[in-house]
Amino acid sequence: METKTPNASERTWITVPEAAEELHIPRTRCYELIQRGELPAVRLGERSIRLNRRELERFLLETRQIVAS
Repeated sequence: METKTPNASERTWITVPEAAEELHIPRTRCYELIQRGELPAVRLGERSIRLNRRELERFLLETRQIVAS
C-alpha cells in the first residue's frame, strides 16, 4: 500500500518558506513578521519553525487592505 504525502495546501502546519510563498512576500519578511509577533508561529527544536494554516488565514484577513479600482 502506497502512502501519499500531503502537499502544502492539505497540511495544517507549514514551513516559513511555504508561508512566504502563499503570502507572496520574501522569506526574510516572513521571519520579521514572526519575530515581531505579528504572525503567530511555533518553534520546533532549534531551527524549525512552523505556522498554522488557520493562523495564516486569520493574519491575511486582519491585515488585508481594500484595493481601489
